[in-house]
Amino acid sequence: MFDFKSAREHMVESQIRTSDVTDLRVVKAFRTVKREMFVPKSSKALAYADVNIELEDNRVVMKPRDISKLIQAADIKQTDIVLDVACGRGYSTAILSMLADTVIALEDTEERVEKATANLAEAGADNAVVVKGDLKSGAREHGPFDVIFINGAVGEVPQVWLDQLANNGRLVAIVQKGHIGHASIFTKSGDTVGDRVEFDASAPVLPDTQVEKAFAF
Repeated sequence: MFDFKSAREHMVESQIRTSDVTDLRVVKAFRTVKREMFVPKSSKALAYADVNIELEDNRVVMKPRDISKLIQAADIKQTDIVLDVACGRGYSTAILSMLADTVIALEDTEERVEKATANLAEAGADNAVVVKGDLKSGAREHGPFDVIFINGAVGEVPQVWLDQLANNGRLVAIVQKGHIGHASIFTKSGDTVGDRVEFDASAPVLPDTQVEKAFAF
């Protein structure tokens, strides 16, 4: 039988801690949440590999190095309300639920909502709820949010997401321009949003967030 516990510990020590993830709360969350619960059965043996795990419709569970560094960059407090956009099967939501007060996970189909809800119940993430809606529209009715976490890359960050940030709120996402991606943090102060690049990363771009290519005449 595959030793998932040992694989999880190896993931933390060889992929996460070696990538400058030093926040002990973040490290503990990745040690605790069983990643193999949130990937397809055919991919369980690869659950702790240093790769993006494919789901469906060009979605992925992001590789441990990228997702852990993004979550650390968000600087999540125990009192924070977090929006997890495109939560997939709920892995990121389970991690975030160990760091924040409340997590609202957003998915775009009933099937995904039901699957993530079941996984989170099994994981004991009782401060997280999965809701259905258009990913690009966010979840305004549940905000404002102290943190918005984006699973996957975006061509550009929709203004509607930034509008749902609380004052001093943070949005973290991989911004993908062609083959080049940068994990970035957007911070809101009053009516102003600043951004900075944290590290290089790459992931499939979420639907409807691609940058439109201009036609040359």
